[in-house]
Amino acid sequence: MSLVLYSHPLASFCQKALIGLYELEVPFTQRVIDLGNPAERAELVALWPLAKFPVLTDDTCSVAIPEGTILLEYAERHYGRAGRLFPADPELAREARLRDRFYDLYVNTPMGKLVTDKLRPDGEHDRYGVAEAREQLETAYGVAEAWAREDTWAAGGDFTLADCAAAPALFYADKIAPFAERPHLAAYFARLCERPSVARVFEEARPYLSMFPG
Repeated sequence: MSLVLYSHPLASFCQKALIGLYELEVPFTQRVIDLGNPAERAELVALWPLAKFPVLTDDTCSVAIPEGTILLEYAERHYGRAGRLFPADPELAREARLRDRFYDLYVNTPMGKLVTDKLRPDGEHDRYGVAEAREQLETAYGVAEAWAREDTWAAGGDFTLADCAAAPALFYADKIAPFAERPHLAAYFARLCERPSVARVFEEARPYLSMFPG
C-alpha cells in the first residue's frame, strides 16, 4: 500500500484531508503541488482534470480519489479504523456528513469569496458578491454557535469528519471575519487548535501563511 496526497499546506481543503489522514494514522506521502508551476499543475491535471486538490492516489489498485470528504472515506474504509471519522451509527453519520458539508459550503466557500476578492485588481472587485458572502458567513456563524453550545465537537461528543472540515474553514474565516464575540464557537475553535492533528497541520502551514491575502 502506497498512498500519495497531492495537496498544498496552505489550502484549506487540503488541510481538511491532512487532518483526517493524521487522525486515521494512515501512512501516506504528501506531494506538494504549486499550481503556478506548469509541470506540477500538469501532474495534477493528469490525475484530476479540474486541477483541484486534494487528490489521493493509491497504487495498490491504481486509483485517484479527489475531494476531501470522499478521499477520507476511502482511506478510512480501506486503511483506517472503522468509525473513526464516519460514525458507525447511521444517524450520527448523517449528522457528521451534514456538518461536514455545512463547514465546506457555508463557511469555507464564503470565506474563499472574501479572500479571492482581495486579489482582484482595482476596479474589478465584486462588492455585491462580497456583501452576500459576509452575510452568509454571519448566518453560518450563528448556526455553528448554536451547535457549539450543545456539543463538544462539530457533530456531537466525538471528533469526526465534520471537525476536519471545520478547523481550516474557521482558521481562515476568523482572520477576515472574526467570531470572537460568539463565545461557544470561539471555545470550540480553541479546542480544535489543541487537537494534535489540527495543531500539526496548522504548524505545517505556518511557513506559507505570508501568502494568505486575508
